[in-house]
Amino acid sequence: MDAVDIFAIALLALLGFVLGGGVSAVLLVRRHLRVRRRRIGRLHLERPGSAAEFSRFSLVPFNPLQVKPPARWLAIRSRDTQAVQVALRLNNPQPCSWAEGVFSARKLFIAPPINGWTLVFGAGLPIPDDDVDVCYRFLRELSQKLGQVQFFQTDPILQHHAWAQLESGRVVRAYAWAGATLWNQGVKTSAEIAVGMNCFGYGENPGSDDWVLADHLVANVDKVPQLAQRWSLDPAEINLRYVAHHQGIAGNTN
Repeated sequence: MDAVDIFAIALLALLGFVLGGGVSAVLLVRRHLRVRRRRIGRLHLERPGSAAEFSRFSLVPFNPLQVKPPARWLAIRSRDTQAVQVALRLNNPQPCSWAEGVFSARKLFIAPPINGWTLVFGAGLPIPDDDVDVCYRFLRELSQKLGQVQFFQTDPILQHHAWAQLESGRVVRAYAWAGATLWNQGVKTSAEIAVGMNCFGYGENPGSDDWVLADHLVANVDKVPQLAQRWSLDPAEINLRYVAHHQGIAGNTN
């Protein structure tokens, strides 16, 4: 073996060493990232009420409403959190983060005021599906106490949906669907028309084609947040940094 062959073998060995080291480095970095993601995921899954910890590891603030979109919520034209708390008859109120309020088992979460609106989420809110009269009386009483009150509901599984706007106890506009039209009151607003909401009258047959009906219902469910944005606020579009740095109040209902 002459010097040229030895030199070529040495170069190949060096190249193999460099390539091997590079591949090893890439694999180590990828492994580190996987482990880090698992740890963050475990923290989020094991402690769902403490997404503040999760947000510390995130490059951007964590918005729990994007992970768990609300099934129903109120938008109240008020900055007075105490007045909203009293009107809702909240029991054992406790300050908490957005994530704790959204993911906890407590029945209501009153978010801190945003642009003059106070949002309320939780299973303590009645829905037309269960009893439309109970829902109507609840919203009317709340509006008599607080002024302008809006209600929104979406159920992507059953395609049930609802929206309502009340002012000082008077229904300005309301629509609810749960297999049939449960509530259709007031004149269709310009926002509903602009968004393209499909509304049917009491007892109206939307058509014999089930696929056409399904398209109408899916479109309504998908567009409820857009309507909320035009009327007041879309919860999923709230500034993430606001969510990360402001607390609300959670509690139970009577």
